[in-house]
Amino acid sequence: MLRIHFSWRDLENIRIAQQPDPLWELMCAVCRLQTRHGLVEFGHWRRETGQRLSRDRRASHALGTLRTLIPASGYIPDFLTPPVTGECLEAGLEALRATPRDRLTAELTRFSDARPVPGWMCGPHEAPAASLKLASDALRASYRTLLEPYWRHVRSAVGNDVSVRTRAVLDGGTAALLDGLRPFARWNPPYLDVDYPVDRELRLDGRGLMLVPSYFCWGRPTALADPHLDPVLVYPVMKQPLEIARAGEERLDRLLGRTRSAVLADVAGHSTRTTTEVAHALELAPASASYQIGVLRGAGLIVSRRDGKHVEHTATSLALNLLAGSGTTLRRGPKT
Repeated sequence: MLRIHFSWRDLENIRIAQQPDPLWELMCAVCRLQTRHGLVEFGHWRRETGQRLSRDRRASHALGTLRTLIPASGYIPDFLTPPVTGECLEAGLEALRATPRDRLTAELTRFSDARPVPGWMCGPHEAPAASLKLASDALRASYRTLLEPYWRHVRSAVGNDVSVRTRAVLDGGTAALLDGLRPFARWNPPYLDVDYPVDRELRLDGRGLMLVPSYFCWGRPTALADPHLDPVLVYPVMKQPLEIARAGEERLDRLLGRTRSAVLADVAGHSTRTTTEVAHALELAPASASYQIGVLRGAGLIVSRRDGKHVEHTATSLALNLLAGSGTTLRRGPKT
């Protein structure tokens, strides 16, 4: 069990990551390939990924490189998952490449207590830049193979969870948010007792806690091993098997087009959404997001109203019925 100690300052500083974190998702995805957990949820993904790896020797080599640092269980070096910023993969890789030598050495030393440090990683007296670049390149290549084809659904599932958690905060405050983490965590003030493979104590000491919803996290939450780093708790979200979700999305894509259906699903997943929020969430140019919203509004799928300086968009009942018929799972939540 992981027991997380909260003070009143920590309760004031609980945050929820608004987007899936690429590197945390990748860590969990590499573990899912090795553990075989989630036969229904991840079976189709494993088969498709295995076929892709068999055709791409570079991708297979990159994954093999990562597996030497990401075991199916046990300690995984924290430098592979830099602080969660809500930014893109490249921002995380840039932070990884900036890992200080002392920290890298300490984490590799801890890693070596259970298994050999891979030969491609630097020794304690060598400059780490080359090894960190190799790690960064392997992570980027593996992301493209393991996650990129499914990222839209990963992002949708995480967005649904964020909406639920945000509604819990609005309805019942931080206590309701923490209590809602059952069954894999139990709020027992001033402690959050988390299902965890080893016994640990984590004292937040006023730093607060970043909650990171994850599609590929399975069974129980995970956290950084070093208690001195900014506290993070990565927890699993509810999920559909990827082949079911993708089949529904593909039908909707054929009807509306890939970008337009993504915009509609994003707006429908929130009580209201601004054009800027849609553009940021889907990594679209603001002008493109505005155009797609305009087309959807003209088709009666979105309504818009001005609120001060912003125009807020809401999905209509027709849109929700259309999305439900496509198999897209949505949980309506407040504006985030």
